[in-house]
Amino acid sequence: MEKNRAVFLDRDGVLNRAYLKNGRPYPPMSLSELEILPGVSESLQALKSAGFKLIVVTNQPDVARGFVEKKVVEEMNNYLLHKLNIDEFKTCYHDDANACSCRKPKPGALIEAAHQHSIELYSSYMVGDRWRDIEAGQNAGCKTIFIQYNYAEMQPDLPTYTVKNLTEATQKILGEMQWKK
Repeated sequence: MEKNRAVFLDRDGVLNRAYLKNGRPYPPMSLSELEILPGVSESLQALKSAGFKLIVVTNQPDVARGFVEKKVVEEMNNYLLHKLNIDEFKTCYHDDANACSCRKPKPGALIEAAHQHSIELYSSYMVGDRWRDIEAGQNAGCKTIFIQYNYAEMQPDLPTYTVKNLTEATQKILGEMQWKK
């Protein structure tokens, strides 16, 4: 069976706007607050056209914390799934205390997606805006692309690339493909 390549994407801050409070990012709390970032649709279309599976891997601990209902997060995910032609969402609704394998920085969600879709992790990328995203990608064996927003929190160690947005991340990925030909 042929192996696929994927671009794993964090949701908040990568696909849609994250809301800053005291320099830290927070997810939208309803579909009406969900705002797709500029260039995202075009970037994902370019990646899809280049043969990548598009899989969103997102931590949504506010469900476990009781701040938002699971159905509200699913409504936002379904909207993005259809609007942006994403292949799948892998959503972790747990908090750190649950010690699950699907909550980034653990790579469980990426590994599960790799098995389900026959994805070659070392030929794939994880794109995120927080250290947990980058560490999850590294733990899974992916190349990593960090979108740097200068949040007031821990920064990731040694991402493959650091960029300003998903458009730049897409340029790095597609540029690397050209270089390998």
